[in-house]
Amino acid sequence: MHVLDGVTKGQQRQALGMSTLAFTTCFAVWTIFSIIGIRIKQELGLSETQFGLLVATPVLTGSISRIFLGILTEQVGGRIMFPIQMVTTAVAAFLLSMADSYPLFLLAALGVGLAGGSFIIGIAYVSRWYDAKSQGTALGIFGVGNMGAAVTNFGAPFLVVAFGWQQTAQIYAVVLLVMALIFWVFTKDDPVLVAQRKAGARPASALMQLEPLKNPQVWRFATYYFFVFGAFVALASWLPRYYVGAYGLDLQTAGMLAAAYSLPASIFRALGGWMSDKWGARFVMYLTFIISLICLFILSYPDTRYIVSGINGPIEFSFGIGVPLFATLSIGLGFVMSLGKAAVYKHIPVYYPHHVGAVGGLVGMIGGLGGFILPISFGVMNDLTGVWTSCFMLMFIIVLVSTVWMHLAIRRMERRKFPELATDTHLSDVPDLPHPAPAAR
Repeated sequence: MHVLDGVTKGQQRQALGMSTLAFTTCFAVWTIFSIIGIRIKQELGLSETQFGLLVATPVLTGSISRIFLGILTEQVGGRIMFPIQMVTTAVAAFLLSMADSYPLFLLAALGVGLAGGSFIIGIAYVSRWYDAKSQGTALGIFGVGNMGAAVTNFGAPFLVVAFGWQQTAQIYAVVLLVMALIFWVFTKDDPVLVAQRKAGARPASALMQLEPLKNPQVWRFATYYFFVFGAFVALASWLPRYYVGAYGLDLQTAGMLAAAYSLPASIFRALGGWMSDKWGARFVMYLTFIISLICLFILSYPDTRYIVSGINGPIEFSFGIGVPLFATLSIGLGFVMSLGKAAVYKHIPVYYPHHVGAVGGLVGMIGGLGGFILPISFGVMNDLTGVWTSCFMLMFIIVLVSTVWMHLAIRRMERRKFPELATDTHLSDVPDLPHPAPAAR
């Protein structure tokens, strides 16, 4: 239970603002390989699959670490865990600049990936400052920190051109150290942790924190997050390479277009939180999946030439997506992803208020694994098919399966809540009451 007596609006805003700023910084570091990885690929002569693995490796660490960092945050508090995580990641980012072989790059990428664990630290910390009615909006605002990917996609190409990728990694390390110090100075322990200390209560054990994970509902939320977050991270890392390879753009232009995708996929997460508070997370998830299916269907279509046997001979025409349409569709996809990310995490503190760290950690871990698995899959599919749009074909299938599963699960829940619906097999086409007969004259 949240202990918010005596907590002021100013304290809430300070905790939320500092957490969002720290998360933005960490997320920028987490996606650094989307830009410097292109130069590393050129220097080492990597294949598409090797490049996908390099980009995805930080996501692996960031994903797996979330469940453990979430439990630790529940026990010792976000004010301690955030700086520890940022300092550790800064060391790894600095050591990255010294790597000179592919295995060493992968090892350094594992360390840099700890930046991704910042998400669950912030979720567990921020949620303790707000009541259930405001958590959706607050966590949505915190999730705006995803725009760190846009910061990297926009700013890192210019740093790489001006200083080189090694110095870019060092700059990121220094910024992260400074952020760790700022967070420690300007934040306080959360109200729940303070109340536990006053009462002399001990935090719940790790085993007790993990108890809700046996609920299938938790895993269903995690599956949704595999797309709305995992695919977001994957595309944020993959799009610069896609623009360079598929459209022949230079690195700076590709980075800015990728940032145009990442930015709405981040800043509108706050809107998704507000919409989830107002209309419900279920509505937002339906909206996210339906629009995603439309965008991905169009993006999946490769450049194609058609020859039709006409009356007067063959008729040739072609279909392809140019850069303007591709960028527009990707930005739209990023927008609805941002709404979906907020909707998924709206559920967690409401359904599991005493297990936010563990449940949120698992959901975040599965979502993060999407960010690890998908870039590798994109590279493999490129190598196997030779079709650039194959990555969007894969995501279309993932969203279609998730949409069907979500709808079936919702119908089952409705039938459990209203047993009379179970025997009503004509619910969709038989009205409750027939239309009345016309009045007699």
